[in-house]
Amino acid sequence: MTAVVQVRGAHVVHRARSGGLFARDRVYALTDADLTVAPGETVGVVGESGCGKTTLAKVLVGIQRPTSGTVSYGGRDLWSMPPAERRSAVGAGTGMIFQDPSTALNRRLTVRRALRDPLDVHGRGTRAEREDRVRELMALVGLPRALADALPGQLSGGQRQRVAIARALALDPALVVADEPTSALDVSVRAQILNLLLDLRERLGLALVFVSHDIQTVRRMSDRVITMYLGRIVEESPAGRVTDRSRHPYTRALFSATPGLLDPIDPIPLTGPVPSATRPPSGCPFRTRCWKADEVCAAELPDFSAASDPGHRYRCHHPVEEDRSTRDLVPQSHPREPS
Repeated sequence: MTAVVQVRGAHVVHRARSGGLFARDRVYALTDADLTVAPGETVGVVGESGCGKTTLAKVLVGIQRPTSGTVSYGGRDLWSMPPAERRSAVGAGTGMIFQDPSTALNRRLTVRRALRDPLDVHGRGTRAEREDRVRELMALVGLPRALADALPGQLSGGQRQRVAIARALALDPALVVADEPTSALDVSVRAQILNLLLDLRERLGLALVFVSHDIQTVRRMSDRVITMYLGRIVEESPAGRVTDRSRHPYTRALFSATPGLLDPIDPIPLTGPVPSATRPPSGCPFRTRCWKADEVCAAELPDFSAASDPGHRYRCHHPVEEDRSTRDLVPQSHPREPS
């Protein structure tokens, strides 16, 4: 089965404002990223702020051209296509749901105009067919028809995000990338939007990339979970096993920090600041905050290793034992008091 999108060896490097006049610093936003998304699959992406999640999302939908590496749609390299073909492939084949619905929508366009706009740009159907499609999209995401002529400022946050989701689905894309789609919403509305995304995924057979800080939500939504740290993918795991079977210490630390009512545990502490993306550490990027780090971690970057579960791989010289519970790791990870 041909992948919807495939990223190979993608690097994104920006020039920073810091540094000298003739040699500005470089920001390594994404480093050597490999990711394949199959039809109908949901891939969750987790990590701290600044780890490269949004950069990866932009690479997947063609907003960000990688400095090096390839992005392929249906087996064809996106950035070797002629510009017109690339715009058509990205515009019609992908949809993106942004973090803040209040800024993602043009405040001067009514709901009807916002949903019809992608259809107009890509010349889909007659005028009457486009109006029918607008009504169909509104019904799909649970928006009453009476809101068709409303402006974004007249809608609630949840209604605006439903409009944004409907707009992302307007051209029947094979892939939808949701970048923190619920972080700007309150808790009750967040649950409604997440349930809507789950329902649409099942009904439409979408391939979905779900980027979020809400780790437990990512686990619930996804088939696979990608963990990112300082621009690198450090682990890829089946979602059902990521909580207590993940091998990378950073993944364990992330999931230990999520509150649990039935079986609460103390979080694994990560000491020290996150390293700068302009001057990443040598070797393993996580070594400066990892309780298992040693000289080997500082000397060389670990290659990917395969776990016993299919589709589970990680980058670590000293991985967590496969059957070790996170609760057992908490005492080990606390810094020792000086004697």
